[in-house]
Amino acid sequence: MAANLLDELIKQSERLSPDEQLQLIALLADRARRRYPSSKPRRQWKEICGVAPYPLVGEDAQDWVSRSRRESDKTR
Repeated sequence: MAANLLDELIKQSERLSPDEQLQLIALLADRARRRYPSSKPRRQWKEICGVAPYPLVGEDAQDWVSRSRRESDKTR
C-alpha cells in the first residue's frame, strides 16, 4: 500500500511548478531532519586537542608545509 501511495505522490508532484517542487522538497527534508537527528553528536575540538602525538607522521609541521610548497612550486 505504501508503494502505491508513493507512486501516486510522485505522479502528483510532477504536476507542480518547479518552485512548488522545491518548496515540497524543503518541507520533506525539514521533516525528515527533525525525525532523524544525527545519530552521532559532533565532537568538540577541545575534546581531541593534544591527542595526536608530536610529530604526527614523523615530520615537523613546518617542515611539511615548506616541503609541500616547494613541491607545488615545481609543478606550476
